[in-house]
Amino acid sequence: MPLPRTVAFAVPKDVHLLDLAGPAQVFSTADDVLGGDVGGAYRLAYVSLDGTEGVVSHQGLPLAVRPDWPALSARDLVVVPGWRVGGRSAARPLSAAAEAALRAHHDRGGRVASVCAGAFALAATGLLDGRRATTHHDVQDELARRHPAVQVVRDVLFVVDGRVATSAGIASGIDLALHLVAADHGPAVAARVARTLVVPARRNGSDPQASAMLRHRDHLADLVHRAQDVLDARFAEPLRLDELAGLLQVSPRTLTRRFRAATGLTPLGYQQELRLERAAGLREQGWTQDAAARAAGMADARVLRRLRTTSMHLTE
Repeated sequence: MPLPRTVAFAVPKDVHLLDLAGPAQVFSTADDVLGGDVGGAYRLAYVSLDGTEGVVSHQGLPLAVRPDWPALSARDLVVVPGWRVGGRSAARPLSAAAEAALRAHHDRGGRVASVCAGAFALAATGLLDGRRATTHHDVQDELARRHPAVQVVRDVLFVVDGRVATSAGIASGIDLALHLVAADHGPAVAARVARTLVVPARRNGSDPQASAMLRHRDHLADLVHRAQDVLDARFAEPLRLDELAGLLQVSPRTLTRRFRAATGLTPLGYQQELRLERAAGLREQGWTQDAAARAAGMADARVLRRLRTTSMHLTE
């Protein structure tokens, strides 16, 4: 079993609790889902962004975070949660030690992410220069004004640009964390985490990096949810429509009709979206097109390219 990934939260003073706790809960629950008692998938660490021993949240809760950064590898993730802004500037001075740690982690191949005003910390390092990024709608204009090299994407839940991810803040940090779990372990695991946390499927936004599993779960059709549970777990298998319908004890025609009414897709179309998303996540991690295609249940890179082209035409 591979070693768990470290998710290091670089916690600022006056942090908003949900900016921190939401993503932390997602990764912790994913660890439970994947068997945290036998190695697990994620190991969480908390470090002060400002190098202090402990911080106090905006909500007044003291947090015991370490002043020094843990040892990190290219497999690991650093998340900078947001802080209370109110009517003030969202920009804050970033210590030389924090800037060096964030840049060094990205330079060695690691991923970095932010929630809400945490985007300003990433921008201060230069890691957002030339990249697409987002932040809370109240401070999008300030981010664009202070950092003109950043391509600010407005009014979306989150943006992933290579190994740098940013989210709009507050509860959208959960959406981003679910996407990252799906990229690491597939949509079936992310679906189990989402259901465990009882989070809404999709609330708003149209970011193309949003999880297909979340995008098409915004309905109340129990039959379709059960079909999606099967597809989420077995999307890489050659699962026939009649086999899926048999598992659910309905006819293929009934399943297709109800599935389309609830999601706008056929079961096959949903399965193909899951495969494309999984392949894209693996490509972000450096897999070849052929390897990513096969891991996602496709014969080779040619099938992946054909499905991607078909998907693009359907959304135009």
